[in-house]
Amino acid sequence: MKRKLIAAVGVTALTAALAACGDDGSGGGGGGDSDSLTVWLMDGSAPQPWVDELTAAFEEEHGVTVNVEIQQWDGIQDRLTTALSEDGTVDVLELGNTQTVGYANTGGLAELSELADEPWSPNMLESAQIDDTLYAVPWYGANRVVIYDRGLWEEAGAEVPTTRDEWIAALELIAENTEAEPIYLPGQSYYVMGGFVADEGGAFAVEDGEEWTGSLATPEAEAGMEFYARLQEFSSAPSDIDEAEPQQSVDIVPNQEIASWIGLGWEAAGAIAAIEEAGGEADFGYFPVPGKTADQLGNVFLGGSNLAISERAGNPEMAREFLRLATSQEFAQKFVDANGDGVVPNRTDVVAEPEPGSFAEAMVASADVGFLPPLTTGWANVETEPNPIKELMTKAINGEDYQAAAEEADAEITTRINRE
Repeated sequence: MKRKLIAAVGVTALTAALAACGDDGSGGGGGGDSDSLTVWLMDGSAPQPWVDELTAAFEEEHGVTVNVEIQQWDGIQDRLTTALSEDGTVDVLELGNTQTVGYANTGGLAELSELADEPWSPNMLESAQIDDTLYAVPWYGANRVVIYDRGLWEEAGAEVPTTRDEWIAALELIAENTEAEPIYLPGQSYYVMGGFVADEGGAFAVEDGEEWTGSLATPEAEAGMEFYARLQEFSSAPSDIDEAEPQQSVDIVPNQEIASWIGLGWEAAGAIAAIEEAGGEADFGYFPVPGKTADQLGNVFLGGSNLAISERAGNPEMAREFLRLATSQEFAQKFVDANGDGVVPNRTDVVAEPEPGSFAEAMVASADVGFLPPLTTGWANVETEPNPIKELMTKAINGEDYQAAAEEADAEITTRINRE
């Protein structure tokens, strides 16, 4: 789950970079010692004070040394595949929520049925289990919101929308009354588009017996794409790029007059830092992606991470105890409290109280309508470039026949998603 995709898969960049308690995260070290425990966490996934408190509490209670090794997102798939095929390399590990099912299907993860009855967030739990069997536990989630320039919206006389129609009306006012680009929206931000498809009751792909079938050539997917294209008409962004290249938060927003954009917490923080570094002052407001009606927010991709135990853990008993403590109500609440950028809690008994008007407030509001892509090993094949969903979006925005393009995309999705 690379940071630039949460995106595509996404996570928020949290307030503090996590430094290694063990080695430098190159993959050295290892489990297998009854007096130690090896934990792999991803770069940027937890504030250092939280890690320190957790490991100190665990070591005091169990007399076991915890070695936290920090892993980089780049190349993590290969490192995980290797580690999970070896005895004792890692005990507890963080996985992107779209990765978990794939590793569970290959037999790399231990069953965690004893933790199934904890009050996990229902939307986040879906990515951690297969056929009601738990192979990981939710850790945190994050999703996109609309980020807007308060001054430009005020200049245009635009108000924060509560429906799709009000959203379009606000963008029209900005176009009429300012020189700003009403919304920056590249043609291939496919997880944003997927939310609109989910609003219509559609999906990228659906289960068909024991296999999956692409489902973009449907009225629901076409309606979702039509709304995306309507928004994209207010943007000068090309139809054949996504939000990552160029990076919208640091390459586009700080250097152009952009009235609004759709992004993650780490992107908002990055844009603010870039604007301030250039001598400017950011005045961002935030609101959830609106739905079709005022009583239902729009669906948003719910990215995040799970925690799991290697089937070949060197210290499986202590791994389970560590996992239980790390995701307990006490430490889950401390994790939420420690993250000023905001995360979606993993448990229903954890309270998120973000500051009014903050990114986190808008993000948490959408958490109950988060959607996930198909949770199957082959989904990673679909996201490999050239991504058929992206290609379809560009064709649709450029006015090509939607049905023909969607049928072509569905055929490619079906082939890829059923390939392990």
